[in-house]
Amino acid sequence: MDTARYQSENATRWWWIRHAPVSHLSHEIYGNTDPDCDTSQREIFSSLAKRLPEDALWVVSSLRRTHQTAQAIGRAGYALPELRVEPELGEQDFGDLHGRRHTDHAATRRDSFVGFWPIAPSEQAPNGESLAGVQARVVSVVERLGPEHSGRDIVCVSHGGPILSILSHALGLDLERAVSFSVPNLSLTRLHQLHAPISGGPRWRAICVGETAR
Repeated sequence: MDTARYQSENATRWWWIRHAPVSHLSHEIYGNTDPDCDTSQREIFSSLAKRLPEDALWVVSSLRRTHQTAQAIGRAGYALPELRVEPELGEQDFGDLHGRRHTDHAATRRDSFVGFWPIAPSEQAPNGESLAGVQARVVSVVERLGPEHSGRDIVCVSHGGPILSILSHALGLDLERAVSFSVPNLSLTRLHQLHAPISGGPRWRAICVGETAR
C-alpha cells in the first residue's frame, strides 16, 4: 500500500494561513478587534498563490484582515473562489487587554508564557476568553467542515490563536505545549485530517508548521 497516497485520498487537506501583519499595531494586543492588515509584501503573496492548490474551498474568519489577505493572494495570480465566512475561526478575545502595549503588559505578568502568548493558555482574559475557549470553537468548525469535504483541500486564512489551537487538537498536545510553535504572519501550516485512518493510528498528519515563503 502507498500509505502517503492512501492517507491523502482519505483526508481533508487543510492549508492554514495566518493573516498578513497588522503593522501599525504590532506593539499592541489587538486580538479580535478588526484593524486592516498590511498587504504590501507582494513577493510573499505571489509565492503563496503559486503554491496553494486549485479548486479548494476557501474559508476566512469574520475579521477583515483575513479577507484582505485572501484577496491579496487572488491579486497575486490565484483564481480565488467565493470566500466562506466562519466567525468561530476569529482570534482570541483579549477583552480589557486590547490596546495594551506588549512591553507594558509583560512587565506586569507573573506566568511562564511571556514571549509565547499574551496570557497563559489556561487563563481567561478579563472580560474576554481563554485560548481553551478559542480551541473549542475552532475544533467545532473543523470537525464539521472536514468530514463534509473529505478528499478536498480547504485553504483557511485565520489567526495565530486558532492555528495553535488546531495544532494542539490534531497532535494531542496540551495548549501549554502548542504555544511553543512559531506561526508567523503569512506562514503556511498544513494538516491532513484523516477520515479512514489505519486501525489504531492517528487521525491527523502534520505536513508543515509555520512555514514561510521562500
